[in-house]
Amino acid sequence: MRRAIVHSLADIPATAWDALHDGRNPFVGHAFLAGLEQTGCLREDWGWTPHHLTLWNGDALVAAAPGYLKHNSHGEFVFDHAWAHAYARYGRDYYPKWLGAVPYSPVTGPRLLARDDPARRELLKAIVAETRRLGLSSAHVNFHTETEDSTFDDVWLPRLDVQYHWRNEAGWTSFDDFLAAMDHKHRKNIRQERAKVQRAGVTYRMLHGDEAGDEALDAMFGFYLQTFADYGNSPALTLDFIRHLAKTMPRQLVIFLAERQGQPIAGALCLRGADTLYGRYWGATENSPGLHFETCYYQGIEYCLREGLHAFEPGAQGEHKIARGFLPAFVRSRHWIAEEGFADALRRWCEDETRSVRGYAQALAAHSPFRSSP
Repeated sequence: MRRAIVHSLADIPATAWDALHDGRNPFVGHAFLAGLEQTGCLREDWGWTPHHLTLWNGDALVAAAPGYLKHNSHGEFVFDHAWAHAYARYGRDYYPKWLGAVPYSPVTGPRLLARDDPARRELLKAIVAETRRLGLSSAHVNFHTETEDSTFDDVWLPRLDVQYHWRNEAGWTSFDDFLAAMDHKHRKNIRQERAKVQRAGVTYRMLHGDEAGDEALDAMFGFYLQTFADYGNSPALTLDFIRHLAKTMPRQLVIFLAERQGQPIAGALCLRGADTLYGRYWGATENSPGLHFETCYYQGIEYCLREGLHAFEPGAQGEHKIARGFLPAFVRSRHWIAEEGFADALRRWCEDETRSVRGYAQALAAHSPFRSSP
């Protein structure tokens, strides 16, 4: 197979790229990844330079890994700043590195896009070869699926982290069914939170991309900007990207708008996969009691129950999600380190981290709000 580096997904037909995955995860779709490039979301001065690894059999694309050259660790959500500092202490350069990931999206999904395991293994060999060719310190694959674990050999260091996911293992068909599975304390707390929002005169509209006009998209983008301004961070997404999602992924884009007297006051932007809702961004112009939980969690749970979706992943971090029905779930990454000395030291570091993360997840599970494991 012929290896090729692609610097713009516009150079690959969407049908060829999307034939390499099952379409269940919207973040690895051509529309999402190419949209980031085409609408100004990926900036080299922020550390994102497209450097996609592809394998070809003649003119046929047989495997691909969405990838980027990184000059920092901005927007990755698998934190390796300690590794960069270790390199610096020894006078070595950690950056640039190669990253296989979906920018700004801490969402588990396929990262080695191919029709079979032999092609995925060849893709990993190509990633290592390209990392060596460029003289990079390392290659990283973030938020890969559990099923892809077996593709990596032991040279790729495994890391583990925890997120909080809602799963409908019990077959709930309504929000009342979901609440009935909880103990009295947590059930009462959720009902009180929802009642506060209702008493404040807040109502909700759910819009798919093809139902959202410019006014709704502009409002959602404004809420996104507000959140970043509140935390003093720079927003990466553009309004053109939000509009691009609405146009190219019309039924996968899901927006929840909170309104009072017809005026939007908060919103949450989600993407829908085959059986999972992914919460990505939210914002509000006021800080009303319960508004965040209703907009970001309860509206999404109701959507999943109504649409028959199995899972809701509302984003990274947040122990407060446990009390609202989102239980600890492991997320994974793999890391190839060029220098054996650093690789050996980081392997021990990763092993210690994994033991700590597993213990942390076990402790968190003890705080489940459910009367029995759902």
